Amino acid sequence: MLKQFKTDSLDVRVYNDRNSLGAAAAAEAAEHLERVLSEQDSASVIFATGNSQNQFLEHLGGHTGIDWSRITCFHMDEYLGIDAEHKASFRRFLKEKIEKPFKPKVFHYIEGDAMQPIAECERYTELLVNRRIDLCCLGVGENGHIAFNDPDVAAFNDRRTVKIVKLDMKCRQQQVGEGHFPHLHAVPQYALTLTIPALCAAERMLCIAPEQRKADAVKTALEGEINERCPASILRRHQSATLFLDTASAGELESSER
Repeated sequence: MLKQFKTDSLDVRVYNDRNSLGAAAAAEAAEHLERVLSEQDSASVIFATGNSQNQFLEHLGGHTGIDWSRITCFHMDEYLGIDAEHKASFRRFLKEKIEKPFKPKVFHYIEGDAMQPIAECERYTELLVNRRIDLCCLGVGENGHIAFNDPDVAAFNDRRTVKIVKLDMKCRQQQVGEGHFPHLHAVPQYALTLTIPALCAAERMLCIAPEQRKADAVKTALEGEINERCPASILRRHQSATLFLDTASAGELESSER
């Protein structure tokens, strides 16, 4: 680790590269889950998807002390109208990266292609309501979103747990830039997402945000005001959250004086 500091309540750690960042985040996640499972019968985890999570998940698989048979998994968002086998489907990503190799007790998926999307929001809400979430592993979008809570739809005091949102242009362009879709018109305009209060209800939050593409959002989240214009800024209010950066994503921070 190159640097560690606090911004409000948020613990921020900077690493040389995304591989060392992923290894550190995986070690932190493993330690927390092993502790939780030593104190209670089961655990619940929310996972993010996307290129930023690849190294983290690879390293997490190397921690053999985690009893995945006692862990229930959730994810935080899915495109509206995309089936589970679509190459950009978050369900497909999570099945390949987590469910198949880790074999958790159960993985509850958001069915983005459900015939009644509002009813699907209600179904997934029922799975989460009154459930203790022990760990939330998330990323930060180029527009500062967490899950699919883009600035125009983010609400820190949202009364809902899961909702349907329209994705903004920067978010949709990011999906093309990461290679998930061939062009902008192929990216769905709508998605289902866990709300910000649903994410922040987790006991522990680990935010994995490598790459230069995230540098502007990281700077705004840490050095700007805490508001919905940069949804990730809410992490600064969580009492047990850690933001993992590499030198590229931390590149625009005014941290040389720290």
